[in-house]
Amino acid sequence: MALVDLANGQEVATAVHAYANGVIDEKLPGSGIPLEPDWALQDPGDYLEVFKKAVPAVLKESGIDPTDVIGLGIDFTACTLIPTKADGTPLAFLPEWRDNPHAWVKLWKHHAAQPEANKLNDKARELGYTFLDRYGGKISSEWFFPKAWQILDEAPEVYAAAGRLIEAADWVIWQLTGQEKRNSCTAGYKALWSKREGFPPKEFFKALDPRLENIVDEKMSRDIYPLGEKAGGLTEVAAGWMGLKPGTAVAIANVDAHVSVPAATVAEPGRMVIIMGTSNCHMVMGVEERLVPGMCGYVEDGIIPGFFGYEAGQSCVGDHFAWFVENCVPGRYEKEAAERGLDIHELLEEKAAKLKPGESGLVALDWWNGNRSVLVDVDLTGVLVGATLATKPEEIYRALIEATAYGTRMIIETFEANGVPVKEIVTTGGLPNKNKLLMQIYADVTGRPLYIASNVQGGAVGSAMHGAVAAGKAAGGFDSIVEATRQMASLRKESYQPNPANKAVYDQLYAEYVSLHDYFGRGVNDVMKRLKALKARIKVG
Repeated sequence: MALVDLANGQEVATAVHAYANGVIDEKLPGSGIPLEPDWALQDPGDYLEVFKKAVPAVLKESGIDPTDVIGLGIDFTACTLIPTKADGTPLAFLPEWRDNPHAWVKLWKHHAAQPEANKLNDKARELGYTFLDRYGGKISSEWFFPKAWQILDEAPEVYAAAGRLIEAADWVIWQLTGQEKRNSCTAGYKALWSKREGFPPKEFFKALDPRLENIVDEKMSRDIYPLGEKAGGLTEVAAGWMGLKPGTAVAIANVDAHVSVPAATVAEPGRMVIIMGTSNCHMVMGVEERLVPGMCGYVEDGIIPGFFGYEAGQSCVGDHFAWFVENCVPGRYEKEAAERGLDIHELLEEKAAKLKPGESGLVALDWWNGNRSVLVDVDLTGVLVGATLATKPEEIYRALIEATAYGTRMIIETFEANGVPVKEIVTTGGLPNKNKLLMQIYADVTGRPLYIASNVQGGAVGSAMHGAVAAGKAAGGFDSIVEATRQMASLRKESYQPNPANKAVYDQLYAEYVSLHDYFGRGVNDVMKRLKALKARIKVG
């Protein structure tokens, strides 16, 4: 949560309120009911607590008069789906449904709906529908309709009880304003909606499952609202949670990645924004419709009005490094870090920075949490090639960083090969502020300069910018997001330029990455999927 100065985009105060239940991926809170593999849930009550705790905290820290707050914006992960009653009450709040996992929020990285995603892709191709072309040819379990269909398949009683199936982003706005207004960003990128065609026809959903024929009209809404528009004003209740003025403008919801683009100074084509954190999300705009294999999708006006907003991503980046630190670092490294007053990541970065590109003899694939782009396959897993008895932890750590850079290069080259140019990269998120080695490796591997947004909380600043647009110039805000970008966004002075000598070595390593990528990812050897299926059978048995 951030309070942002409209004059210059500076974060006046920030606050973080951790979700009490966090990511629920092993068992339900309270009942302890175990979850199957690939599940990832959340508690919608945790979302409301952020408003009740974090907003008062930033007001207190800043000393700002609440009447000086002219607008609010929110961003959210997507697709994050909530089944609710018709009045917006989450089923997970109700005693009769709280012990059913399907009544809880399905987080974006809930991957247990992959069978439904596969069936949806197959049926769309079989019947000759072309809407999948907007999404690189197929969608994954992370999307809206596979998750909704999984509820119907496995818990039809929950599906029947759900008067609404709604993105968490839109549900939060509903709780703040009392009005259900669905945003074009999540609808376009995650629910197969387009500005020109709307949702797929009823006949398609009927072909998937007759019970899905009227899902849009019965469980969703065909009224979709553009980014930057005012969703409404704060209700008395919501204003009371936060200590703000009732009626304060609230913007239509946005996605955490997409909202960060204007906060990174980007409001034009050719400049890719990478939101770098637990995962990577790659955003770039174009002036024409282009079909890019394996992209997450493109949406007209999906990021900035007047452009086609293209999205791709990597499911495992910061999580990649965290996995290694939590599971594979020897005790002597932990001891050294503690003695020197360093975070273990700082120690590994320091040691890894002393290595030359190629010195470790390692190449890795960055699929510890599946592949989002360009293969769109959550059943792929990680690979490390070249390890010996002499391999050191920092060598593996560097190889994992390099693997994520190779994955980004694969995405960039796929965009460019299909008519969407990428001239430079602007980064935001947590990692650019933490790991200089990672930034230099990305510059060397991609051969492009990397710049850093000056704000620390890119999503929060981008949301605040949209809140200012929702308030409008008459209230002290802005009449367009482009205007807000010019006033509120800036870059840091430091940047990372490609090192030609390093790039020459990385070109060779990248070629090896591509060979492994295609061998394991394009059906030549499906050993990863066979192993994953065997693991699931053994675990269940």
